[in-house]
Amino acid sequence: MIRTAIVGTGGIAGICHVPALRTQAHRAVLVAAVDVDATRAEAFAAEHGIPAVYTDLRTMLQEQKPDLVHLCTPPYLHAEQAVACLESGAWVWCEKPVALSLAELDRIHAAEGPAAAGAVFQHRYGPGARHLRDRIAAGALGRPLVAQCVTAWYRDDAYYGVPWRGTWRSEGGGPTLGHGIHQMDLMLHTLGAWAEVRAMAGRLDRDVQTEDVSAALVRFENGAIATVVNSVLSPREESYLRFDLTDGTVELRHLYGYAPTDWTFTARSPGVTWEPPDGPPSSHAAQLADLLDGYEAGIRPDLGRPTMELVTALYKAAITGRPVRRGEIDAADPFYGSLNGGRPEVFR
Repeated sequence: MIRTAIVGTGGIAGICHVPALRTQAHRAVLVAAVDVDATRAEAFAAEHGIPAVYTDLRTMLQEQKPDLVHLCTPPYLHAEQAVACLESGAWVWCEKPVALSLAELDRIHAAEGPAAAGAVFQHRYGPGARHLRDRIAAGALGRPLVAQCVTAWYRDDAYYGVPWRGTWRSEGGGPTLGHGIHQMDLMLHTLGAWAEVRAMAGRLDRDVQTEDVSAALVRFENGAIATVVNSVLSPREESYLRFDLTDGTVELRHLYGYAPTDWTFTARSPGVTWEPPDGPPSSHAAQLADLLDGYEAGIRPDLGRPTMELVTALYKAAITGRPVRRGEIDAADPFYGSLNGGRPEVFR
């Protein structure tokens, strides 16, 4: 059995990670829960039948020696905790954003050895995602031309009452990093490598340090051009992806997860068809099954660096007012170490 532990016992752990682990009960067992709040950790363990409770990650790693650790903690803790897990020999599956910067992401990658780390990007594992990517790559739907990637969500002032939210130091960024990253990752998963980004961002209505909305133009290596919008100011919430190809249009409308029926295809001519295969909705359970398959086969998971590089470039483009090309943000670039480029008062 694959011994697993959950670190951080807030909402995402109970809503998504525990149910996902239950679907894999034939090969994975949850042996420990960790939280700095002992009362919360004990209540979580009692609710979910977890035998061991800890308030210190390193003590848990030493005593329980888990094979896989689910990191469900606030973003500013991810890099340090992921490195500790990897150095102990445990694989890591980390909630988004995995890191607050490319520097932190590369630090995690450098700590990998026999153990590996992966990001929670469950939308890649919904019905139709891989099939659409493969069909586009094969040219079955023609050439990609135009795309739209929209994360139009709503988060009120009470949401930002949690101390670590809305700050560069602890959350790393606003909806571009913490919310829209899922749809942007699925867009890249579908269209491949991006080449250039131009962007704007602002703090329009929330009392935060970071942006509450951003908009970008992205050019892909294959020539396609995409518009990207990330917002926490949108009362009618929607996650939307649209791919216009020479032979048809593929659309996906949902919110936090999608089923086969959420896809639509409009053909340019009757001879071209596409529809997603049947399957369960996109979910943590779907990705966890793939992750455990990889663990058993020795196939390393994906940290999602191309997506984090796009996110970083979007911030740099918005803050500097100039286009950013893929690959230009290296270790000497101020945006490599922080998404605001070391400028705490970016959005006034």
